Amino acid sequence: MYFVSGWPRRLLCPLRSKERPLHLQHSHHRLFFSILSHSQISIWFSRPSVLVVSYIESVKAAAQFGFYQRAEWKPDDSMIAVATANGYILLFDIIGGGEDKYLYEPVYPKGSPRVKVTPGYKEEQCAPALSLEMKKPVDLEAPITSLQSLQEDLLVCTADGYLHMLHWDGVRNGRRAVNLCTIPFSLDLQSSRGGPCMDLNGVHIRDMEYCVTLDGFAVVFDDGRLGFITPTTSRFSTEQLQGVWAADVMDGICVAVNNKYRLMAFGCASGTVLVYMIDNTTGSMQLSHKLELTPKHYPDIWNKTGPVKMIRWSPDCSVVMVTWECGGLSLWSVFGAHLICTLGEDFACRSDGTKKDPLKISSMSWGAEGYHLWVIGSSSSEAEADESQQLHQASILQFHFIKSALTVNPCTSNQEQVLLHGEDRLFLSCGDPAQVHSPSESVRDGSPLHRPHTANPSSQGLSTLLGHKHWHVVQIHSTYLESNWPIRFAAIDSAGQCLAVAGRRGFAHYSLFTRKWKLFGNITQEQSMTVTGGIAWWKDFVVVACYNIIDQQEELRLYHRSCNLDNAFASITKLHAETLLLNVFRNMVILFRTDCSICLYSIEKKQDSPNPSASVELLQEVSMSRYIPHPGLVVSVTLTSVRTETGISLKAPQQACMAESILLNLAGQLIMLQRDRSGPQVREKETSPNHKKLLPFCPPVVLAQCVENVWTTCRTNRKKRHLVEALWLSCGEAGMKVWLPLFPRDHRKPHSFLSRRIMLPFLLNIYPLAVLFEDALVLGATNETLLYDNLGSHSQSSAEEPLETQFPFCTVERTSQIYLHHLLRQLLVRNLGEQALMLAQSCSSLPYFPHVLELMVHVVLEEEATSREPIPDPLLPTVAKFITEFPLFLRTIVHCARKTEFALWNYLFAAVGNPKDLFEECLMAQDLDTAASYLIILQNMEVPAVSRQHATLLFNTALEQGKWDLCRHMIRFLKAIGSGESETPPSTPTTQEPSSTGGFEFFRHRSISLSQSADSVSTGKFNLQKTFSMPSGPSAKSKDSESAENMYIDMMLWRHARRLLEQLRLRDLGCFSAQLGFELISWLCRERTRVARVEDFVTALKRLHEDFLWPFPVIPVASISSPFKNGRCRTVLSTRLLKSQSADSLLNSDMDTAPPQVTRTNHSWLDGLEVGPKEMDSTSSHGAPQTQEAFLSPLINKTEECSIGSATDLTETSSMVDGDWTMVDENFSTLSLSQSELEHISMELANKGPHKSQVQLRYLLHVFMEAGCLDWCVVIGLILREVNVIKQVFGFLDSPEVPAETVQSICTGLQAVDQWASSDCLGYKPFLNLIRPQLQKLCDVSVEQVQPESFQPSVISKLSEPSVPRSEPCSAPLGLALPPDSNPSTGIVENACEDEPEEENLDEGTYDCTLS
Repeated sequence: MYFVSGWPRRLLCPLRSKERPLHLQHSHHRLFFSILSHSQISIWFSRPSVLVVSYIESVKAAAQFGFYQRAEWKPDDSMIAVATANGYILLFDIIGGGEDKYLYEPVYPKGSPRVKVTPGYKEEQCAPALSLEMKKPVDLEAPITSLQSLQEDLLVCTADGYLHMLHWDGVRNGRRAVNLCTIPFSLDLQSSRGGPCMDLNGVHIRDMEYCVTLDGFAVVFDDGRLGFITPTTSRFSTEQLQGVWAADVMDGICVAVNNKYRLMAFGCASGTVLVYMIDNTTGSMQLSHKLELTPKHYPDIWNKTGPVKMIRWSPDCSVVMVTWECGGLSLWSVFGAHLICTLGEDFACRSDGTKKDPLKISSMSWGAEGYHLWVIGSSSSEAEADESQQLHQASILQFHFIKSALTVNPCTSNQEQVLLHGEDRLFLSCGDPAQVHSPSESVRDGSPLHRPHTANPSSQGLSTLLGHKHWHVVQIHSTYLESNWPIRFAAIDSAGQCLAVAGRRGFAHYSLFTRKWKLFGNITQEQSMTVTGGIAWWKDFVVVACYNIIDQQEELRLYHRSCNLDNAFASITKLHAETLLLNVFRNMVILFRTDCSICLYSIEKKQDSPNPSASVELLQEVSMSRYIPHPGLVVSVTLTSVRTETGISLKAPQQACMAESILLNLAGQLIMLQRDRSGPQVREKETSPNHKKLLPFCPPVVLAQCVENVWTTCRTNRKKRHLVEALWLSCGEAGMKVWLPLFPRDHRKPHSFLSRRIMLPFLLNIYPLAVLFEDALVLGATNETLLYDNLGSHSQSSAEEPLETQFPFCTVERTSQIYLHHLLRQLLVRNLGEQALMLAQSCSSLPYFPHVLELMVHVVLEEEATSREPIPDPLLPTVAKFITEFPLFLRTIVHCARKTEFALWNYLFAAVGNPKDLFEECLMAQDLDTAASYLIILQNMEVPAVSRQHATLLFNTALEQGKWDLCRHMIRFLKAIGSGESETPPSTPTTQEPSSTGGFEFFRHRSISLSQSADSVSTGKFNLQKTFSMPSGPSAKSKDSESAENMYIDMMLWRHARRLLEQLRLRDLGCFSAQLGFELISWLCRERTRVARVEDFVTALKRLHEDFLWPFPVIPVASISSPFKNGRCRTVLSTRLLKSQSADSLLNSDMDTAPPQVTRTNHSWLDGLEVGPKEMDSTSSHGAPQTQEAFLSPLINKTEECSIGSATDLTETSSMVDGDWTMVDENFSTLSLSQSELEHISMELANKGPHKSQVQLRYLLHVFMEAGCLDWCVVIGLILREVNVIKQVFGFLDSPEVPAETVQSICTGLQAVDQWASSDCLGYKPFLNLIRPQLQKLCDVSVEQVQPESFQPSVISKLSEPSVPRSEPCSAPLGLALPPDSNPSTGIVENACEDEPEEENLDEGTYDCTLS
């Protein structure tokens, strides 16, 4: 509503020595301010804020009259009355300086179009030169306690109990006086006519203020009682006055009235402000609400503020400012929503924590349109500061405010943007995020800017409206501002792209798309109109209700935004009475006029005119004078499709769209007028659309009280009808209310007892400024503060202390709040679960819907579990049953439990179910992350044996699904349980993320040690939060228990590895080993003769092709006896074609298992080819290494991006080498490759799998070779088609230490592969033909061989050493130097093993989870 901006400004006021300003009073239009000191009156102009004239009383006159005390302006600003301490009223005439006499005036450059063209134009920009002349003083012979200006009279209260009525023109007409004792007072107006019921002897009025709309005076008596005096006729005499008083209040201090809402705010000695209203029927004073600081938000100061010093309503009557004797300022909305207080947070404390003295205020007043608050501080140090000087500068503070456009132009309430306007700029919450990010429009207040999230919004414009916290700031055009300050109205169109502002005269509009303002080209036209009823957008037209000064005529005008701003392009409709309010609904305009009538107009765009224009036609007039006592009481008028009967709208939605109701906010009372459908209905077909007769309106119905703002929408949304067809009300301290429609489910007949709509109240933490209907969000704004108190030293007195130190810098932040959980809860409380379910299901696609359910459970749980009284009908079981309707049930419950105190868990799970059952449901639903969260619950609520059993279940399932992060945490958790370290529970994962190890980070030890911190493992998404504190001293764990736990975990790891190997899942085995630090080689050594044997070579080969996305080889067109059988040209291809894309790793992979002599041969063959391409490659290869060095580089030295989508798709491979064929062509004489040879090279490329798979297979080959599992070495050699690998294995098989069964198994397996290749995969035949002689020789030997000795692993390790050339010292324990790359695509591991068959998950239940 209202928000403080920046630092206050200090105005220096020259006064006599020892005098201080003590009273501040604004003129009627707030253009002038009078400031009183003891013997001096100063008149200030508001813009620019300058001193215009001072009148200093002579010493003799000051002794006669006494000190000046208070002042009051005549409504036309021509006179000012000053009350003095000795009972005199001094009347001053304010005389202008004559023609062209200004104190300050603007100076324009030559040729500027802004010249004096209309009378009175220049005066508005200049500070006028004024003079003060005192008239004859009036002596009232008693101290004056209060002054109040009426139209032609001045009402004065004196301490002798009299009310004096003076004429402004002096004593000529005499004066009348009324004794308070003669006024009849009672508790209501009916009984007050019987005579005086309140003893007023010796009592006088302490403070008084006149309320125009109540036609009476709110008064505070000096004994603390509160009253209201009203004249029964227009004459002011004893016989025509009567009063009511408020019961049970005896500590009143001051009063301020709100004319728009008919409220009287009384400040009390207790520090509370009591806001009263007058009951319409009895005339009694009724308490509406209280304004007081709460101990919850202000625990240090709420009861130490002292009495209320002063209350001031803003000019638009929407907020009230309060100050106390002890100092400080506090701002409330009209019905009690607290907005700002300077007694807490950064206002009250310095950055080092020391307390500041609050600013004590002696007087304050709002500036024009509420953009400033003028404040006079009452610190005593200023008076003593400069006693030696004759003249010193006393200071006046000016606080700057930004306010919502809803306060004066409520027609913006049917849009979803927040629009605030300051004195010279607009703040928008909308616009393109790309535009908002431009540096030219970042907020000037220096608040930290938040980047917008780029998530896909689930509804239109959600990310735009919510994605960033800073504002889109638009500076109002200075040319328009200087002649038309202050800005009175502002409006934004429904798309959030066009703005319009109206000041004192004319208006201007702005496009966010072009970033340009449009002003009237003819200044005379601008200055000849003033906007009276507001400004709004209809499509591309600005709709303005204005007064034509030249013709003295009220008009409704429409201007198109693309045309020049000129009356020639405007559609002008003449009106009969002055318009107070304007609003637009679809193609209709609704006006509220001063004669208390409502007019409905239709707008239609003209198609035939050359310029875009619109025609306006009067549809209907509705007189409301019977219901509205004063036209100024109407806060807003809205046309809407909201109706009480939703049953009709179910049958005919289009009829619901057409049916309009009128909503009037009458002084906070929301009144609804609906179309009267009881009469005979005219069918639409029978009447022409031009002469369609509109239905009359029914008598008004009151919907709600204490309403500040109303929001509806004219959109329709079949999926979210509850939210779109609802009516939203902002009700001050009571929060919000929603008038929600209730629909029968599945078009069934509604129950007769079920009402059509229901009013649901709920509290908010923010002040609502806009409602996003489909997104179930309320948008608002809040004040944030920034301390800069290091700019000055604390030792200075508060008078000399800079304002930057005294006050924090204030910024305005955008806020939003979800309200859906409030509505669901209110519906469940009222046993409307079916409606709640329909509403929730319509919103289940919102991104924050899980948070909504969580909030609902949490709020109900906190309230019920911490209640001191037993709850007869608890809501939590109903809420629990309600959220089971959604798939997020399990996650909602556990997230809520994790964020709640441990003491409340029993109450929660008594309502939602046993956590063990919920854990098992998570496992059945394969939601392991949620199950891990339930494990923490179980660990704290059950004995260790139970949590260990469930942890084992979860660990096995996580192993099977390859959730490696979860597995690592489960290992740590199981060890912690076994050793009694249950103070560090496993963390709750929320979403699965890729491991940060890249798949090639091998742990030196097999499993994570207990001493290892959680940070050394890649925690990724885990938040390690302790649910509750436990003693964390060193636990005396013995080595036996630790080794037992390790054995228990090892057994589970071995069992899983065995299962993977039995199912031939080598890729998964590699992931498992790398991620969990499982020592694969030592385990394979033990399992060499058992599970690590290959029973069926053909099945194993097929499974490797499938797992590693490796294409089956294709037989080349050339004959098998091609000279390329020896594979020499593959080396050429690797060197020449793939080097340009840094494919050294591919080349090295091809050669790393070849014997040294082959390498030497290839080097010598390549020596002659190194001259040509070296220069060409230097740009792309990193550092242009020598070829010999390339063979000695580590296995992986650069991340390769490979296609893993389809194994046989050659497009990726072709595109990688396309650019390098030209290089081959240029050096064709050196290479001398024939066409058939090139075809062979491309065939070789087609037969290779992804580079990543190649790296993984070579790693596994190395592991199996180290472990002596020769069966698997042969299978991997086959898929890689490496002759050297097969020959190397055959060389090992010649050793007498190898068991005959192994030799026989390999022979049989290779023969089976040969048979399968002959029938199903001819591509393997050339390779098998290469190794056939060695195979035949091996088979012959194995038949003759006798039983060999037992196989020694040391022999194999010695034999395998020369096969892998080790060029660098190896850091990995497994004999390969593998750099840990952060890119997961280079490693052996993918977290989600999506390519494993589904049928393998079926036998997970056959493995026992506990050890006997």
